[in-house]
Amino acid sequence: MQNAHVLLPDALVVLAIVIASRLGDFCSEASNRRLTYFAALLSSTAAGVGFAIQASDSHQYYFFSRTIVIDSFASVMKAGVSLGFAAALVYSRKYLEDRELFRDHVFLLGMFSLLGQLIMISGNHFLMLYLGLELMSLSLYAMIALRRDAPQSSEAAIKYYVLGALATGFLLYGISMLYGATGSLELNEVLKAVASGRINDAVLLFGVIFIVAGIAFKMGAVPFHMWVPDVYQGAPTAMTLFVGGGPKLAAFAWGLRFLVMGLLPLAFDWQRMLVILAALSMIVGNLTGIVQLNVKRMLAYSAISNMGFVLLGLLAGVVDGKAGGAASAYGSAMFYSIVYLVTTTGAFGVIMLLARRDFEADTLEDFKGLNQRSPVSAFVMMVMMFSLAGIPPTVGFYAKLAVLEATMRAGLTWLAVLAVVTSLVGAFYYLRIVKLMYFDAPQDTTPLAAGACNRALLSLNGVAVLVLGIVPGPLMTVCLQAITQTLPR
Repeated sequence: MQNAHVLLPDALVVLAIVIASRLGDFCSEASNRRLTYFAALLSSTAAGVGFAIQASDSHQYYFFSRTIVIDSFASVMKAGVSLGFAAALVYSRKYLEDRELFRDHVFLLGMFSLLGQLIMISGNHFLMLYLGLELMSLSLYAMIALRRDAPQSSEAAIKYYVLGALATGFLLYGISMLYGATGSLELNEVLKAVASGRINDAVLLFGVIFIVAGIAFKMGAVPFHMWVPDVYQGAPTAMTLFVGGGPKLAAFAWGLRFLVMGLLPLAFDWQRMLVILAALSMIVGNLTGIVQLNVKRMLAYSAISNMGFVLLGLLAGVVDGKAGGAASAYGSAMFYSIVYLVTTTGAFGVIMLLARRDFEADTLEDFKGLNQRSPVSAFVMMVMMFSLAGIPPTVGFYAKLAVLEATMRAGLTWLAVLAVVTSLVGAFYYLRIVKLMYFDAPQDTTPLAAGACNRALLSLNGVAVLVLGIVPGPLMTVCLQAITQTLPR
């Protein structure tokens, strides 16, 4: 434990949870709400900064009988989910206050969800990866169901819970088969056992199939996407951001740990499955998104198509049994997932800015004439839509280009062409929002009430998407170095 200092950012989140859970014993209910909110905000921000500082450390540190690993990849991804959670708290404050959801247990559940994401990213053991997933998921189920006066929220939580339990069953069954075949649950030992070639291939293949199904569900890939549109639409918008932001980044890191850190010798098998998942996700996500009139549901299908792009990076790492381009492919997928988090957080920030008490602002009609009501908000939303569509000079263009280059290098030209075509189709529903904001007359002339923190963060969010699009090199370099230092040797 001489290197225990690298656990300090994680410990800060745990400490904040412990303190926040006891605040109600010492202060009034109103004070408890505010203090819990600030404890969540400050701890996640400080932890995010701490993780970002640690990202330059190229060493790997193992803790708790090698069930937890702290490496450069984990530090970068943890910084992303922590800062994304902090941004979601800032964006959602007024929204929660207007709906009487500004409660201590909302933020406490949010911190438990964040802790689960941190464990998912740093897990080096199948059971630890599973525990992190369940800690995150159970917290999100409860958060979605907290608005008891809205039947659609309860319905969304039930759907998420039932389908999540099914996916967990798939995952655990796959883990049990891999354990039976390899005799270990630690990723490094499983990797060695699989690479030895002395294990029954049929047992390994069945285990991989079930694990890929569990990963696909958590990433929202087709055909395991059924829960995504209903949960996005039914949950309060703030909870939708908590579900669709950091957890997507954590799910990518979680899947990378399973497939690359533990099952890389079986890449030929799981890559063929990812080809189907990626192609279906891009087709279904973009085609179905065109007909959506609810913005949150549209962003749900956008998330499905974007996860298809992430899967492109994952399936392009090993070509003909050689992993020479693995760092580039996985680094592009990592870069894409971080960019998606930044972009989708800003988009939901604008949606919550438009919302008022008893008014959700979640239909396309609500965006009409936004430029006349708030030019800054309209410009930020336009930047986010351009980035999701992959239009330069936003960072979404470079992210898509990096993934497509990795796919082409892997010899999957047809899949890269499919990605381009479906992206062109999907650009319609992103540009439709821009058209409504700038060329249609407003149906609602109510001034937008936004606090200074919201305005500053929203502006920073928009600037980040533009700056990263113009100068993507530093972030891409960080991603490539993190993947290179983490890949099995």
